[in-house]
Amino acid sequence: MKYSLYTLLFLSLFAACKNDKKEEQSVAPLNNNPVPAVLNYNITNVYPHSIDAFTEGLEWHDNALYEGTGDPDYKGVSKLAKIDLATGKDLQKIGLSNEFFGEGITILNGKLYQLTYKEGKCFVYDAKTFKKIKEFGYSGEGWGMTNDGKYLIMDDGSNNIYYRDPETFAVVKAVGVSDNNGPLASINELEYVDGYIYANVYTTNYIVKIDPKTGNVVSRADFSGILDKYAPGQLPEQQQRSEGAVLNGIAYDSVGKRFFVTGKLWPKLFELKFN
Repeated sequence: MKYSLYTLLFLSLFAACKNDKKEEQSVAPLNNNPVPAVLNYNITNVYPHSIDAFTEGLEWHDNALYEGTGDPDYKGVSKLAKIDLATGKDLQKIGLSNEFFGEGITILNGKLYQLTYKEGKCFVYDAKTFKKIKEFGYSGEGWGMTNDGKYLIMDDGSNNIYYRDPETFAVVKAVGVSDNNGPLASINELEYVDGYIYANVYTTNYIVKIDPKTGNVVSRADFSGILDKYAPGQLPEQQQRSEGAVLNGIAYDSVGKRFFVTGKLWPKLFELKFN
């Protein structure tokens, strides 16, 4: 009996060691993406921004600022607006019915596209008149949107970015976004600039710069403390109104070579240049 017991113990230990080796071999390899570089910026101007605007999309087009907003309470306040940069007031706007939560926007070939959150609709307007031209249906959620001059580019809150045909809204390709820690989820508002995609990361103070060819995050800007510096004491009031009062909204003026950045319910909009 002693001999049998020792034999069984030995065989059990040997099997356990073999199982450990198998488990070690099945572990996914470490991510090889480099740590994103620090993306520095200089703030050149500060403008007022409506504290009622739950910013989901921001766009600069033909020397004017456009904003698409959401509506967490579904009370019919989601809108699309052309904004007076100096005052933050609406110059032109169209509202969405209370069944829709407005999301990201972009302008391409004279048409303004606006996503919705969970309703599976992309509305298409004439960019000058805001007259609705048509709408597209899609599955999944709609978050941020931009374009590269040829395709619409959108995301859905995951780590994926989708290129879509502007005439049919069919998916042309998908790109997974990742950094040194692996897939980077909660990609939100987008802006395509000089071959890169700049993106908010929802609920964080970061804007990341993405190489769309690979999906790799090449650099990252940290906007922590920006409201404490330029609008002290104003953010807590907004946070009491909504826990979603976070950094969101990127627009780029290709003529002036300047970015505009704001947040949901933020009292300020920032003009800046990335270094």
